[in-house]
Amino acid sequence: MSLDRLAPTVFVLLWSTGWVVAKYASLHSEPFTFLSIRYALSAAAFLALCLVVRAQWPKSRATVLRAVYSGFFLHGFYLAGLWWAIANGVPAGISGIIAALQPLLTAMAAPFLIGERLQRAQRLGLALGFVGIAIAISPKLLDPATADLTHAALPLAINLAAMASVTYGTLYQKKHLQSGDLRTIATLQYVGALILTLPLSLIFEHQHFDGAAQAYGALAWSVFGLSMGGVGLLLYLIRRGQVSRAASLIYLMPPAVALEAFIAFGEPLTLPLIVGTVVVVTGVYLTNRKAFSEHRPAEA
Repeated sequence: MSLDRLAPTVFVLLWSTGWVVAKYASLHSEPFTFLSIRYALSAAAFLALCLVVRAQWPKSRATVLRAVYSGFFLHGFYLAGLWWAIANGVPAGISGIIAALQPLLTAMAAPFLIGERLQRAQRLGLALGFVGIAIAISPKLLDPATADLTHAALPLAINLAAMASVTYGTLYQKKHLQSGDLRTIATLQYVGALILTLPLSLIFEHQHFDGAAQAYGALAWSVFGLSMGGVGLLLYLIRRGQVSRAASLIYLMPPAVALEAFIAFGEPLTLPLIVGTVVVVTGVYLTNRKAFSEHRPAEA
């Protein structure tokens, strides 16, 4: 099985664990502090990998600055804004709907920013994906606790800004970083993310990290499983195909997280979740169907 076919599945499995990691991390560390440690270690890990394999570094200062700049939005502001918003009153269901807007926003912005256009079936797939997410998390949206969000106006705005940030970072990556070694680019991107989160930690937090085994476990998986594995695959997918296709995989995250919670913690799988997941999978298939045919070898 080629990497082009395997990468989307592995990416979804890795990336979906980020919500579980965030839950554990929040019990043992402040968000900006945890992210700062994660980004510093991720940059160091990628740097070590680059030195071992003698990866080619960007030859121009412009490319270096573009990589750092993209990391500021793709990793830094995105996760910092998302974690802060959830910690300050945005319900998980609402945050899920906001996150699900990203593939639609990417598809709408791509024609203007990078000249990428989707076929009708792909546009339908993106719309179906969003509908599926809405169905899957509808019980959470109808929860009385989410009825009054006036107290969370600022966190909601930050959550929306974080979603826009990762969309912009994805499109910028596609437009300006289509060449060069992805390992060195990833190293520089985590430097960019750290430039944002470290000052936030120093200004707004007390750098609390309790050093418990779960905290170190969450940190280790964040660095090697998510930052190196998941993000590495995301950068690969962006480079190999349309950004709208790569972004559509975000739709699979809530169903994947729910399945993991069912297996690990026995949390129930509700009927809306099952129905919504079927709709989501259909939508993602329609959005990515052309990608598979492009890489299928011609028959003799």
